[in-house]
Amino acid sequence: MNVLLTGGLGYIGSHTCVELLNAGHQAVIADNLCNAYGSVLDYIEQITGKRPIFYECDVQDRDAMERVFTENKIDAVIHFAGLKAVGESCRIPLAYYRNNLDSTLTLLETMERHGCKRLVFSSSATVYGPDNPVPYREDMPCHVATSPYGWTKAMIEQIIRDYVSANPDFSAVLLRYFNPVGAHESGLIGDDPNGVPNNLMPYIARVAGRQLEKLTVFGDDYDTPDGTCLRDYLHVVDLAKGHICALDYAAERTGVDAINLGTGNGVSVLELLHTFIRVNGVDVPYVIGGRRDGDLARCYANAEKAERVLHWKTEKTVEDMCRDSWNFIVKHSK
Repeated sequence: MNVLLTGGLGYIGSHTCVELLNAGHQAVIADNLCNAYGSVLDYIEQITGKRPIFYECDVQDRDAMERVFTENKIDAVIHFAGLKAVGESCRIPLAYYRNNLDSTLTLLETMERHGCKRLVFSSSATVYGPDNPVPYREDMPCHVATSPYGWTKAMIEQIIRDYVSANPDFSAVLLRYFNPVGAHESGLIGDDPNGVPNNLMPYIARVAGRQLEKLTVFGDDYDTPDGTCLRDYLHVVDLAKGHICALDYAAERTGVDAINLGTGNGVSVLELLHTFIRVNGVDVPYVIGGRRDGDLARCYANAEKAERVLHWKTEKTVEDMCRDSWNFIVKHSK
């Protein structure tokens, strides 16, 4: 298949591109580089021996998307493009609604004009909101998000559902991620956000690399084994492989389906931190701070559906996640 990856030079997009090329597919990337680097294209080529076609453009730009689809016969799309920081979305909500919704609407309209009928959407566990009990199952209600970012994911899921309802020959898979961490084993690509990281693992890695002074753990008084929040961390390479399985699934059926991608296990903040320190033999100074608004004590998946319908499950361990995250920092600090 010739697959378009919107936001394909970002953290998850770049790893998915590697797995896509290794699986024998062709890749076209559209990315405006607002939270990615053009050098990642070279790293993808170095890892796979293949260079994706690349367009530096915004997915909201109708003319740019028309050009991408006119110049390439696109068989399927994996839609990653979108702003993704929960805290930032609370500060600038209109930017999140405008960017994330407009990019999806423009993409779907362009796909329709060009007869492209397969879509894999990068959704999130945030759609489950604060009221559902863990582990989260795909049949739970998803109508109370906790941030503008989360609402954009829930809204886009509904947009796609409505579109598929009106176009029954269309196939869409909504992949609800939990907490991707880690990096490619080569150390060439990994989680490298602009500015101060919003997520735990890149923050830990940058403290270990002396790029940041210390880590603040937000709360140690939750109802969990060690008092810190439990999250479902999965290796980004496992996650990337899940997208290839989702593409195959979309090619075999029509309609829309939501599927969790997670390990099904909760790992605490302190457990992840101490595992990173142990496997890498490094020091990570940290302090305990107060709780952060909006944080849930527990968030992890029921991952049975992914194994049943996608024939996918995670293979890499927490140790692998920590080792590969540090390897990426070491390689890029030279």
